[in-house]
Amino acid sequence: MKLAIVGGGPAGLYLSILLKRQDPTHDIAVYERNPEGSTYGWGVTFWAGLLDKLRAGDPESAAAVAEASVTWTDGVAIVRDERTVHRGDAGFGIGRRRMLGLLADRARELGVRVEFEHDVPGPDAPELADADLVVAADGVNSALREAHAGHFGPTMTSGRNKYIWLGTTKVFDSFSFAFKETEHGWIWCYAYGFSGERSTCVVECSPETWQGLGLDTRGEADSLNLLEKLFHDLLDGHELIGRDRADAPAQWLTFRTLTTRTWHHRNLVLLGDAAHTTHYSIGAGTTLALEDALALAEALHGHPDLDTALTTYGKRRRAELLSAQSAARYSAQWYENLPRYMALEPAHMFALLGQRHSPLLPHIPPQLYYRLDRAADHLQPLRRLKRWLGPHLARALHTRRS
Repeated sequence: MKLAIVGGGPAGLYLSILLKRQDPTHDIAVYERNPEGSTYGWGVTFWAGLLDKLRAGDPESAAAVAEASVTWTDGVAIVRDERTVHRGDAGFGIGRRRMLGLLADRARELGVRVEFEHDVPGPDAPELADADLVVAADGVNSALREAHAGHFGPTMTSGRNKYIWLGTTKVFDSFSFAFKETEHGWIWCYAYGFSGERSTCVVECSPETWQGLGLDTRGEADSLNLLEKLFHDLLDGHELIGRDRADAPAQWLTFRTLTTRTWHHRNLVLLGDAAHTTHYSIGAGTTLALEDALALAEALHGHPDLDTALTTYGKRRRAELLSAQSAARYSAQWYENLPRYMALEPAHMFALLGQRHSPLLPHIPPQLYYRLDRAADHLQPLRRLKRWLGPHLARALHTRRS
């Protein structure tokens, strides 16, 4: 087969690796419009389950990613000025630029043509003319998807809160949160290490707090200075870094959730953020994109007929994404309704932070939910009721919205 993959993010590069391993005679090209090494963002997170899948897909790149990653096991939260710790599962962080470099090197090693600074503006581009399969891995603003928007049926919804993606020279050894109350409302930060020199910091707040603090009008240097003062106890005197590329200043954004009705049109198939996004607060974007690549490679290997393979892939991934999309929706809503939980003791509030994916939580007073959750740890009938009620309520709410 001749394959053209448009977009050199984790999903597109990893798919090229998987398909070249399946059949070295495949003619595969990856086209990325940006220069090599100029990726946006700081670090990405994943959990041990993804590493197991990557090892099965390509042991060599999995080993390289694992070696370049940092790990943590605890969650730490500073609520107002009180610090609390939650023991959890091991998590991993890796620099996005580092991950892409490793995947690009592995793809080239296998014989994939990886072409940077090569824009493919739409489905009529000459690079795609004779391809047996075209993969749209060109992100949430996918030009290939939008050229057939009537078929793919994309739906984009915007969240309420404002957020900004920053770096810092403070190296965190745990996944850390800080919640600060200002005269204009709450502002908070998620922080995690991704190398021995840098960490990611995502700062979020309501639009009222954003405007009240003047973050809508301050320049970058002034904004970072204010945020460093607000989160001084989290940062321990380290600076915040506003841009990961010299030509791309950090921007305050509103998260956009993308869903699509179908994932392929003729020989064009969607991958990663071109097909779906899930709120950054569940830390699953890169994982879901790589899982897309694994599923698409498996479908292509298992079904000689292209349309059957692409249909199988789309149905499987849309079904598998339901739980992650539900978790992301409730997680985003939890933060959008943060004041509801901030009267709790810090340890209780942090416990409910870990329960933010629950469809029950928005409908039960927070302190009562906390007590029921603690009781469910010791009473099996209550635990079974909670497990049964959550999915049923989620389906009922989804039906009502539909």
